[in-house]
Amino acid sequence: MPSVFEQLVELTKELLVDAVMSNMTSLFDMVNSKVSSVAADVGAPPSRFAPAVFSMVRNLSETVIMPIAGIILTYIACYELIHLVIAHNNLANFESWIFFKWLIKTFIAVEMITHCFDISLAIFDVAQHVVDRSAGVIAAGTAIDASALATMRSTLEAMGFVELFGLWLEIFIVKLGLSVMSMIIFLVVYGRMIEIYLVISLAPIPMSTFGNKEQSQIGQNYIRSLLALGFQGFLIMVCIGIYAALITSVTFSSDIAGSLWGAMGYTVLLCFALFKTSSVTKSVFQAR
Repeated sequence: MPSVFEQLVELTKELLVDAVMSNMTSLFDMVNSKVSSVAADVGAPPSRFAPAVFSMVRNLSETVIMPIAGIILTYIACYELIHLVIAHNNLANFESWIFFKWLIKTFIAVEMITHCFDISLAIFDVAQHVVDRSAGVIAAGTAIDASALATMRSTLEAMGFVELFGLWLEIFIVKLGLSVMSMIIFLVVYGRMIEIYLVISLAPIPMSTFGNKEQSQIGQNYIRSLLALGFQGFLIMVCIGIYAALITSVTFSSDIAGSLWGAMGYTVLLCFALFKTSSVTKSVFQAR
């Protein structure tokens, strides 16, 4: 007949097995829920992601930034007219068609500054279409197969008390790490949207530089920055697809601790890749 101590150890072991199984089942819920919501957050255009913030940014841009852009546009238009006039031997070889050229360039510049928000949102609409199409191709499911977790119980029951306790401590540490990873994913996605709002709030100023060939480099770089921010969402979706393929390949066999740390490593890799998406898109579009 087993002693009271042996019965107590056996009961504690059963409790540890249940605790390990419960923690393993819910271990990746934080990251999985965050990852599954990334597609919806990344795919949302600025006007829909946070309508109140977008309305405030647009109001600030039109009331505070637009007058400054108007002054810049006036200066560039005057500079361009003077440059066109003196370019013809200081009126010695004067041709009236240069005024029509100046009027057309100024008209285009005024239209761009007037519809700067529409132009910016159109760029994000194109990127939104790409993200939506990629969401239908890339598998974003990151949940670990429940049947793989169920086969662990027999392995856990064969372990000793010390091994089970050590595994429970490892799961606790990994869970803390995954909480941090989940927060990092949140920061990357929402940080990108905040950067988008900051960039489009200044849209009138770079758009006002298209009236002059030299100064238009500012506006061209601004357009490239919008393209980089828009297509960063596509790269985020690619990262999620890679993570989903890696995490679903994890098999919790006899080496449960190794599989556990392997899944943790994939999550760290996901966070690192998400941070790199910004620099990669800026490098591709040559945005400074």
